[in-house]
Amino acid sequence: MATKIISKKIVSCLWFAMEAEEAVKFYTSIFKNSSVGKIMRYTGVGEEVHGMSAGTVMTIDFALENQGFVALNAGPVFKFNEAISFIVYCDNQEEIDHYWNKLGEGGDEHSKMCGWLKDKFGLSWQIVPVYLEEIFDSATEEQYNNVMTAVLQSKKLEIKVLEAAYNK
Repeated sequence: MATKIISKKIVSCLWFAMEAEEAVKFYTSIFKNSSVGKIMRYTGVGEEVHGMSAGTVMTIDFALENQGFVALNAGPVFKFNEAISFIVYCDNQEEIDHYWNKLGEGGDEHSKMCGWLKDKFGLSWQIVPVYLEEIFDSATEEQYNNVMTAVLQSKKLEIKVLEAAYNK
C-alpha cells in the first residue's frame, strides 16, 4: 500500500495535460525535503468522459517542503497562468540562485521579472529572500521606495542589490 504523504486540509492540485509524472520528478529533484506518495491510474471506467486510456497516471500525491500537492493528468483543457504562483522563501543568495536556476531551467525567459519566473510546465514561482520582508518591516518610506524600485528593475532578486537600495 502506498504511503500517505498528504495530511493537510487544503492541498493544491496542479492540472497537467499529460506531464504529471515528469513534473513531479522535476519538482522533487529540486526541493531537498520532498517525497512522492500514492499514484492513481485511470481505469476503463469513465473513459468516454475523461478520454484517458486505462493504466495512464491520473494523480500523483507529492510533497515539497512538507506542502502537499496533487499532480493531475487531465488533458490539455486548462493551462497555468500568473493568477496562481508559489512563493519560495530563501534564507540566502545561494538558495535564491539554486531555486531560480533549477525552476527556471527550460522555462519562459520572458516571464522572468521581479523575482518571478515560469517553469517549463508554465507554473509561476516567486523566488524571494526572507530578507525582503525584514527590510519592509523596518523601512522608512524612502527606503521602501528605493527597495521596490530595485525589485521592479530586477529579474532574479539579488540580496546585495536590495541591501544597497535600502542603504541608499
